[in-house]
Amino acid sequence: MSKVQTLPAETIPYLDEETETGEPIVAHIVKTEPGVTAAAKVLEARIYGTPLEALCGHVWVPSRDPKKLPLCQKCKDVYEMYRAFNDGLRDNPDE
Repeated sequence: MSKVQTLPAETIPYLDEETETGEPIVAHIVKTEPGVTAAAKVLEARIYGTPLEALCGHVWVPSRDPKKLPLCQKCKDVYEMYRAFNDGLRDNPDE
């Protein structure tokens, strides 16, 4: 008879992202990688229903025209901070 060796269990914390499912109240600035436009990323997310992450950390699946909503103040603040340290960023994140 062989002995079964058991390995110690490792606990991995699970963080449940809370994705916005209701009507949005503000528009967010999308995090993008170099070479990817925010508009392309939002369009892809709308087509496939994949969640996006905003500069403020908010996660949501885009479903409405963001131009009809006020801009998230936290996203605006983060964008302004990035702009202050990176001369190449545009004045308006919608451009």
